[in-house]
Amino acid sequence: MRWKSWLIFACTLVAIALVTAFAPLEKTLGERIRLVYLHGAWVWAGKIAFACAALAGLAALLARSQKWAGWSLALGRAGLVIWLTYLPMSLVVQQVNWGGIFWDEPRWRIPLAFGVAALLIQVALWLFNQPFIASAVNLVFGVALWWVLGGIENILHPDSPIFQSGSARIQIFFVLLLLLAIFLAGQITLLFHRSTK
Repeated sequence: MRWKSWLIFACTLVAIALVTAFAPLEKTLGERIRLVYLHGAWVWAGKIAFACAALAGLAALLARSQKWAGWSLALGRAGLVIWLTYLPMSLVVQQVNWGGIFWDEPRWRIPLAFGVAALLIQVALWLFNQPFIASAVNLVFGVALWWVLGGIENILHPDSPIFQSGSARIQIFFVLLLLLAIFLAGQITLLFHRSTK
C-alpha cells in the first residue's frame, strides 16, 4: 500500500472512531449503545463484502473472467477480515450490555461457525490458487451466509434495534457508520487485490 492509501485508511479509522464517539445515546443502554452501533455496522459491512464476493464470483463464472475472479478473491478475503474483527466485538457487546456471554445465542453461535468456515475456506483457496474454483466457492458461501443469517432466530438479541428505534438521529448515525465501515472494507479489498497482481 502506498503512503496515501495508508493515510486514507488511517483517516477512515479515525472517522469511524469519531462518529462512534459522538453517536446519540439511548435511555436504556446509555453510552454502551455506541458500541452496539459500531458492532451492527461492522457485521453489515462483512455481510456486504461477502455478498459482493459472491456476485463477483458469479460474474467470473458466467464471463470466464480472470479479472472478476480476482475481485471475488479479494472481496472474500476482505469479508473475512471484517468478520473476524466483528466476532470479538460481539463478545464485548454481550459482556457490556448483558453482563455476560450467552454462548448459545444464535446470533453469536451461527456467525462464529461461518467465521471459522470462512477462515478455512480462504486458507484453502490461497493454497490451491485456482481463481474459478475460488469464484464458485465464494458464490456458494455468500449465498449460504445470507440465507442462513436471514432466517436466524433471536433469543436475547433484538431483531432490528436501530431501525425499530423510531429515532431518525440514531438511524442517520448508524447509516453513516455503516458507510464508513463499507468504505474501510473497500480499502481492504483493494489491498488484497493489489497483492494478487
